[in-house]
Amino acid sequence: MIVTSKAPVRIDFAGGWTDVDIFAKGAGGAVLNATIDKYVTGRLETLDGKVSPTGAPLDGINISYKSELPAGSGLGTSAALNVVWLSLVKSRITNVEDKKTVAGLAYELEAILGILGGKQDQYASALGGFNFMTFGETVGVERLDVPADTVKELESRLVLCYTGKSRLSGNIHENVWGAYRRGVAETVNALYSLRNIAFSMRYVLLSGKLDEFAVLLNENWSCQKKLDASVTNEQIEELFAEVFKHGAVGGKACGAGGGGCLLFFTEPNRRESVEQVLEKLGSRVIPFKFEYDGLQITEV
Repeated sequence: MIVTSKAPVRIDFAGGWTDVDIFAKGAGGAVLNATIDKYVTGRLETLDGKVSPTGAPLDGINISYKSELPAGSGLGTSAALNVVWLSLVKSRITNVEDKKTVAGLAYELEAILGILGGKQDQYASALGGFNFMTFGETVGVERLDVPADTVKELESRLVLCYTGKSRLSGNIHENVWGAYRRGVAETVNALYSLRNIAFSMRYVLLSGKLDEFAVLLNENWSCQKKLDASVTNEQIEELFAEVFKHGAVGGKACGAGGGGCLLFFTEPNRRESVEQVLEKLGSRVIPFKFEYDGLQITEV
């Protein structure tokens, strides 16, 4: 028997960080994200009854993985990998509730391993599409029916790029949550603002008001940088400065920041200009479309 599984990565538009229990269980978190057509894929093959090239009998299973994006991209690749792994070993996944169960297990696995992070990545990867998520004692997921013309315009004006440098989100998380626990006002206020921006972003996307979408991306980025100095660096600031000279009107770092991927929103018909600037400065542009299926499993 051969089982294959694939799960998409996500772009977080607003509210990232507030899905972490340290904040969410007290204040309540909110995130708006969407999955894209870049995947982590896995394959499980049952070896019982097969033989090796030398003729020796084989038993057990063989599992392999691959990702279309580098680790440390800030797009939730590690969570997608865990979703894929669990989907391969779980007996049956047939509906949305099963996918939510896998997402919850993927988060619990990371918690057991001592990984300090949030829950949005696992649920986005398992469920797919545009989602508004709330976090507290439980996770709430609202699938957003973003108008087709809004999605088309987003795809024509958004630019995703990989800076060429992965980031260790664990280090940034330790800095941010240390400051939060100490009650550092700038960090605390930034987290509450990030949560509120996610609520505003939900309204903006459902209403198709993309000029406001750009404003909210910038507000989100401003709050991200207030969390900790390590969220940005000289390279990232240079990229922002240059693309805003060539047609970008909004932008933010994906995930924890500090490297990985950046997302920019351009003026109409200026996407190519922004892509050219990014490539000239050594970043890798990642073309994408949004996807709506989430976790997909095939058994042969």
